[in-house]
Parts: sequence; C-alpha cells; structure tokens
Amino acid sequence: METQVLIIGGGITGVGLARDLALRGIHSVLVEKRDIAAGASGANHGLLHSGARYVRSDPMAAVECREESALLKRVAGHCIEDTGGLFVAVEGDDEAYVADFPSLCSRCGIACKAISAAEARELEPVLSERLIAAFQVPDASVDPFHLCLDNLSEALELGSRVMLHTRVVGFDRDSGRIRRIRLINDETGEESWMTADLIVNAAGAWAREVAARAGIEMDLLYSKGSLLITDQRLTQRVINRLRPASDADILVPGGTVSILGTTSIPIDSLARIVPTVPESDHIVETASAMVPSLKTTRYIRAYAGVRPLVGSRSMDDGRALSRGFALLDHATDGIENFISIIGGKLTTYRLMAEKTADLVSRRLGVDRPGLTAVKALKPFAANRWTAAGLSPKLWMKAKAPGDLLLCECEMVPASAVDAVIDGIHEQGGLPSLYAIGRRSRVGKGTCQGAFCGLRINAYLYDQGRLEGRQGLADLRSFLSARWRGMRPILWGTALFQEELQEAVHCGYLGLELGGRR
Repeated sequence: METQVLIIGGGITGVGLARDLALRGIHSVLVEKRDIAAGASGANHGLLHSGARYVRSDPMAAVECREESALLKRVAGHCIEDTGGLFVAVEGDDEAYVADFPSLCSRCGIACKAISAAEARELEPVLSERLIAAFQVPDASVDPFHLCLDNLSEALELGSRVMLHTRVVGFDRDSGRIRRIRLINDETGEESWMTADLIVNAAGAWAREVAARAGIEMDLLYSKGSLLITDQRLTQRVINRLRPASDADILVPGGTVSILGTTSIPIDSLARIVPTVPESDHIVETASAMVPSLKTTRYIRAYAGVRPLVGSRSMDDGRALSRGFALLDHATDGIENFISIIGGKLTTYRLMAEKTADLVSRRLGVDRPGLTAVKALKPFAANRWTAAGLSPKLWMKAKAPGDLLLCECEMVPASAVDAVIDGIHEQGGLPSLYAIGRRSRVGKGTCQGAFCGLRINAYLYDQGRLEGRQGLADLRSFLSARWRGMRPILWGTALFQEELQEAVHCGYLGLELGGRR
C-alpha cells in the first residue's frame, strides 16, 4: 500500500487532520488500533471551552480556546449545543481569585458578565444557596463522537482511507527516512506493509509508544481524569467552580444527561485506565459544594481517559502543565519524514490539525491553503445517532410500522441500528456491539446494556450479520466493558440495576463476564 501521508491515531486530531489534508487534495490513510474516538477524544466531558478556565494558569491556551470555540460554533454547529456557562463560587472559595476573574477574562478577550447569586440560582435552581459570586461565560457542550465521525466521513468522501483495529508494529528506517511501516490487523491477524511520503503520529497518550518504535524519545506526562454520568440533565448550562482548576469542578449538560468531573491523577502506565470507587466518592463529595443534589443523584456510569501533557515528567501535578499542544518535526531527531502532534484539547483540535497540515503541505511541496476555518463540516446522517435524545424524536415522528425499539432506555429503533451499521462498513469497521454503541446511544441508558445488548445481538443474528458463537463473545465483551463503568458507582438504584443485570446474564443465561468478581 502507498499513500502520501500515514496518520497514526483515530482521535479527534487524527480525523481532523485527515479532513484538512483531503480538502487540500492530499491523500492520507488513517490507522487506528481500536475504534474512532476510543481514547481521550471519547472519554472527556464534552465541554467546548470558552477559555475562562485557563485565564490565570495558561492565558495562551485560554485565547486559543476562545477563538476556536467561536469558530467551531460557526463551522460545526450541528455537533454543538450553545448552552452558555456559569462560573460560580461558594463560601470558602478564594475571594481574591473571584475578584480577579473578570479582569483576567477581559485580558484574554473572553466575554464575562457578573450576575448575583440569586440570579444564578434562578437560572439554575440546583445551585447551592451558599453561592457568593457568579459570572456568565460563552461555554458550550459538544458531542465528541459526532464531531469525530463527521470529520472522518468527510475525509473518506474526499478520497482518504481508514484502517480500524490496525496497529503500527514497526518502522523500516534507512538513510534518515522511514521507508516502510509494518501493520497488523487485530481482528484478522493479517500483516501488511505501507509506504508513505510522511508519517504523522497523532496517537494521543500512545504517541510516546509510537515514537519509540521509530527510535525517538518523547517527554510526556500522563494525567488520568475520571468522570461520572447522571441519569438526567441537571442544568441547562455548563457549571464551573470559580477557583483555580481542581478536581470535580465542572458539570456539563449533554443532551438528556449531565457529565460531572474531572480528576487529574498522574499515572505512569497506560495498561489499565479505569475509574475507581474512591475517585467517584471524591468527585461527588467535592462537586456537591456547588450542586448539593449531586449527593442524591442517580449515576449510571463512570469512565476515565488519559491526557497526554507536554512537559517534564519530573512534574507531578498534571494541572500545572500547559493544556496547549506541541507540533514536533522529527527531522531534528534524524528522521526527516516523521511528525508528531501531541497535547491540546478537544476545543482546539481544528487548530492542531491545521498547523500539522500546514507543515505537511510544506514538506510535500503542496501550495494550497487550509479550508477548515471557513468550510462548514458536512453532516452525515449515519453519524447523527450519537446525540442523546435524538432517537425518540425521530422514531416518534416517523412512526414506521415494524420499526422495533431495540434500546428502550434511549429509544433506539432497528432503523437507527441499520443506519449505524452502514456507517461502520463505510468506515472499514465491523458491526460489533461496541462499535454500534460508540456511534449511537445503545448501552448508554440506565440499564447499561442489560436488555438492549440481548435484543441487538438477536437482531444481528436475524439479519445474518452474526454466525455461530460470534454473538456470545460479542455480548460478553460489550457487557464486561459496561461493567467497568458501573462498578465505581454501585450504590442506591444503580446497585439494584446491576443486580438485575447479573441475574439475567450470569444467573439465567449463564454468561460469565470477565472481571466482575
């Protein structure tokens, strides 16, 4: 196989780069060892930053977020809910920081309006009565899966190629260049080789591992962040704690749910990235200072992602490092056709991709400007099912006879599953429950796959998409993954739900799920 550019990593930066290059007429192949948005791009709180969170700690990142947030609202508005946001302080918070906040926002060009605590509680009744200050800022919420998938789909439509479940396992180097790249497909075990004029390492937290295969050392700090999902939407706006960035100080509305987090825990290994019970307890206890009802809210899932932060590994506080990004031309390391793009945020993905594409274009001698700042991201029907609350609206509107509901919690019908599967095939993937769940709301409701997993599995057999014992292995893998997210929040109603799921799948069906005990 041959291509102009090989992109390693199917997160938001990788797919954004594929689209940017395609719009410039540059052919690329994107390889991803798992699935699209399987790393940090799919394990964040979906906050489209106004930049206000970084006005003191990282003014440059604050300005980048402000500019990119405004731009994305124009060119990718179908993936964004322009909720607005509130920064709120409670009794005991640093009043000097509160007093400085408006001027810090002003220096970064971020709109910031002071309102009274009473006005804030009128806008969001769940806020604490202990509020001492509140400010309105232009935060928003973004669907990261929808954003990733539409970037990828447009790149593919323009002639790019994607290879999912495919790992880069080696590079052949000669005379200061990578001559060939060795790939292995984890689904089939097939080995292949590729040649590329340029290789871009956009592997996120795994960028250091990829660079090491090329003999390059990379200085990254890993910071794990855990988040919780509530069973209902608690606020209309993004709620931020008005204090220097700390744990559990953001509550983001995402369709019909809210996402609460996050933490920043230094880790040394990427082997097991899961939320823990102590982290969940800490998040709830800390965040309840600004929203007291979080102590009694039902949580349906916890999850964790890893931020790759650029800087010295001797620093033990991940929040002290910049949330900016680094574009590395490894010609300085002796490999002239190898580039890495690391760090950054979901909000600044387009800028990261553009700067990388500018460098790629110069190296390839391509004289075409980037278009992503002015050309709207094309919406694709197959990717729209990631939005919470969309399925019931479309299903009830269509009222198609025989269109069965396969997921009752999120009201996902068979027609939506068919559309998602068609999209998976177009993206070169396999229609597993995991892949369907990443592209829809399947398994994300209160039952966490207890019933929809079985129904969709049976539906796939009826459609001839599964054979033999494929479905059993797929269902076990899917439910085991959901279990990892339920385990840290097993109290109250969530515990009752899990006992029911275990009774159905382990007790009645005899389906032993790995890691449950």
